[in-house]
Amino acid sequence: MKFAIIAHDQKKEALVTFIKQHIEEFTKHELYATGTTGLRVSEQTGLNVHRFKSGPLGGDQEIGALVANKEIDAIFFFRDPLTAQPHEPDVSALLRLSDVYDVPLATNEGSAGAIISYYESIGD
Repeated sequence: MKFAIIAHDQKKEALVTFIKQHIEEFTKHELYATGTTGLRVSEQTGLNVHRFKSGPLGGDQEIGALVANKEIDAIFFFRDPLTAQPHEPDVSALLRLSDVYDVPLATNEGSAGAIISYYESIGD
């Protein structure tokens, strides 16, 4: 399976912590991330992460292209709902693509827990 991992600045540490808590499951999958998020996840977990540009520089759109080509199986996008994002149209486009192509999308730790539990339950 291929997972996309993205986090706004104020949520990057929460995403890293979540991945560490579920490291055995994340190890089984190919990971794709926006630039800074991917770097932090890779450095703090040792996981191999394919990194795109940072979100504001087009990374969200690069991941969106994978979604549109049915190359992503789930998205873990820890969003900061309290801070305006300069690239909000790109974020909205990625969320819309997840709906169009029926790709599970977690935007917080609660929904991420549900998605990762599903993948843990179905095994490889």
